[in-house]
Amino acid sequence: MTISGKTRVCGLIGDPVEHSLSPIMHNAAFEALRLDYVFLAFKVKPACVAAAVESMRALNIRGLNVTMPHKTTVMASLDRTDLSAQIISSVNTILNKENLLLGFNTDGVGAVKALKENGVELKGRKVLLLGAGGAARAIAYAVAKEADELAVLNRTVKHAQAIAKLLEKSINKKIASGALLPSDIEQNIQDSDILINATSIGMKPRPDISPVPPKLLRSNLSVMDIVYNPLETRLIKDAKEAGAKIVNGVEMLIYQGVAAFEIWTGKSAPVDVMRKTALNHLQQKAKENEA
Repeated sequence: MTISGKTRVCGLIGDPVEHSLSPIMHNAAFEALRLDYVFLAFKVKPACVAAAVESMRALNIRGLNVTMPHKTTVMASLDRTDLSAQIISSVNTILNKENLLLGFNTDGVGAVKALKENGVELKGRKVLLLGAGGAARAIAYAVAKEADELAVLNRTVKHAQAIAKLLEKSINKKIASGALLPSDIEQNIQDSDILINATSIGMKPRPDISPVPPKLLRSNLSVMDIVYNPLETRLIKDAKEAGAKIVNGVEMLIYQGVAAFEIWTGKSAPVDVMRKTALNHLQQKAKENEA
């Protein structure tokens, strides 16, 4: 990759950002398509979010990804946001279009695309979603538009109830909510077709734990975990042993990135390149940790 005076800049803002796979994945995609773009990660403290976003105009930055904890606060600095971002109050992608800053959320569409590309259809299905954070809100909105039923469980029940109320108002569909407890999980999973873990449970440094008791998993259930480090979480391992169809967290990471890439460049993203790059990096890191 050769950087020149014509190179267009995209990036990521958040705190922390050191762990992000986005620079590796997007730069591989730019190189594969021979696009004169570069992707950088910027650690931005909460007090500097507005200044960082405004710098897109001053520095002619083409696009930004936004990660925690800035997905909501960036919205005040944007000129426009799409409908999904407005409804869930969360932006993870910004486009600088002729000095207008436009906000999008690709988390939800990325999750739905990951499911579909791995043979999991939502139409006519019941989905059980664990978690109520920023990513969970985006996933809930995208899933609820297509699935017949959705239940949201969270440690803090009022946050799950807030998502249910928001979705019922915006898409006119009844959404169940409850606590992230074994009893509530057991009650809801029995007639669910798809389980999505959108919590951080199972992420390093505690890869040995799962939000769902193994005995509740079964072969006619599809299971997606948005955690991608480790590649195979405890939940994914347990689901495989139960004979369930599985979708790991790398798939959502890839497809939310694909959507952002296409917003910035107007080109079809090289999905296979992005997947291979992300997987190679995670596998290499896993080997280094084992050594």
